[in-house]
Amino acid sequence: MRMWLSSAIAMGLSACGGQTIALREEPRIHTPSPLAVPAAPRKLHKPVTTYSGLFLKPGDLEPAVEFWRNVYVKWRRSEVVLHDDRHLNVIYEVIRLPGYVDESLTSEQKDIVSRRRNFWKAQLAVLESKVRYNAPLNAGDRELIARLESSGRTLAILLSGAAERVHAQRGTRERFKRGIEISAGYDRRFRKIFRDAGLPEDLAYLPHVESSFQPAARSSAGAVGMWQFTKAAAKRFMPGSHRADRRLDPYASAVGAANYLGYAYGMLGNWPAAITSYNHGINGMKRAQSQFGPDFARIVQNYASPAFGFASRNYYAQFLAAREIASDPAQYFPEEGMYAEKNGLRNVNVNGNTLAPLNAAAAEK
Repeated sequence: MRMWLSSAIAMGLSACGGQTIALREEPRIHTPSPLAVPAAPRKLHKPVTTYSGLFLKPGDLEPAVEFWRNVYVKWRRSEVVLHDDRHLNVIYEVIRLPGYVDESLTSEQKDIVSRRRNFWKAQLAVLESKVRYNAPLNAGDRELIARLESSGRTLAILLSGAAERVHAQRGTRERFKRGIEISAGYDRRFRKIFRDAGLPEDLAYLPHVESSFQPAARSSAGAVGMWQFTKAAAKRFMPGSHRADRRLDPYASAVGAANYLGYAYGMLGNWPAAITSYNHGINGMKRAQSQFGPDFARIVQNYASPAFGFASRNYYAQFLAAREIASDPAQYFPEEGMYAEKNGLRNVNVNGNTLAPLNAAAAEK
């Protein structure tokens, strides 16, 4: 799922972010859903920068953070969101796939998504042409314009190239919830690892983005384990990896992640860039900073590089969303009755059984 680039040795350590699906451009007949016209466009305002725990949360990133909160909590794996891949609060449609939906989609389900994506691409291309040449607009065009403007941006910004930015993102509610359940057995010890390294403890939430806390996760790029290390990255940052492959050891990998993130922070100077480098690489983020300075929101909005795509642009927003949910899971999954506080420990109810962080507690004194 997450990839560490082969340039890891040259400080380009990376892991692919974002749980997206690759869609084939094949047609399938599917009846369009009508757009709802918002009562009124949102007023433009200057976004306010806040903090999520110890981590800077630029106001311009809030639409992306909200989008990923919805991906993790609101939308299930049977739902696919068609949206603008730059302006994540522009949602065209949420498709609810028919039949049983597994981790991997069937060819029929992919076909449905592809057809709907092509539909919206065509609608946007036609609308852009009409606006450019001042052609008459029909009711559907005006509804689509209202949908775009409701995001709080001008039509000129949103419509230019919008047809090429239609992106499909599956919901991951089930997977994220399972990740919270699994994380209970690791959270305390992971936090101690980062605390002992002098780093923010909430970096322990990063596996929610990397692997959903799956200990045996493997990517097509050769990244392995809960923290998704490649062999090259493990040799550099994970102690003892020159003698044996320890990437499937969650705790050794957490030490490696702490070593890497501390080093990245020292090189890049702020946590948004350092965390994003876990996906995009230190050298990649240094190149971005050389153009736009330390302003992370400007980098996300303006940095143009073939390697700085949807996954890299969204990696930090995904982390912030994951941190907010995992730090207060009862707020986001209240119907499950999953979480209880006892003696200062968080217990997680899994299928009727209480899973307490036994491994982590035993490792601490």
